[in-house]
Amino acid sequence: MTFSIYGQLIPLGGGDPIPLRKREILVGRKDNCDIVLRFSNVSSQHCRLVLSDGYWYILDLHSTNGVKLNGVKVTDHRVDPGATLAISKHVFKLQYDPAENGAIGPPPGEVLHESEMLSQSLMERAGLQHSSAKNKEEMGSTAPDLPAIVISKTPATTVKPETNSENSEKKDFFSQLKFD
Repeated sequence: MTFSIYGQLIPLGGGDPIPLRKREILVGRKDNCDIVLRFSNVSSQHCRLVLSDGYWYILDLHSTNGVKLNGVKVTDHRVDPGATLAISKHVFKLQYDPAENGAIGPPPGEVLHESEMLSQSLMERAGLQHSSAKNKEEMGSTAPDLPAIVISKTPATTVKPETNSENSEKKDFFSQLKFD
């Protein structure tokens, strides 16, 4: 049985290269990970490597000590061939050939979930807009269900305070209500 190899992680502190045999690889301290790094500074499920359009992406899974790409902390980013990748303080060089992995044309976006992000409005990404409001937008109504603010040149009417007779009518009404 032969396995495809989509690249390899070369430990820069010494050690054997780690072949990347799957298109999605979970990296962490626990045994259920595809690449197990048994170090206390590595989270149980630290990050995920994802092969998309011939390129590898790194996704930090809310790890405690983070992920760095070429020395810069990232949460979701494309990892170009030859880049250094630090998982906590453990540094690797990622070697692969995008063309062998199926890449065609220029490199894809730097963020894996960029297309997903661009398909959502800012309000939706912030959690301030529900899908029903989104559906209204798609059907042609662009205004969300918010109270209208009216600006007018005519003076506002004044509200007069309730009189004693109005208060007594309300009290009588409420006193007639019975609750079980």
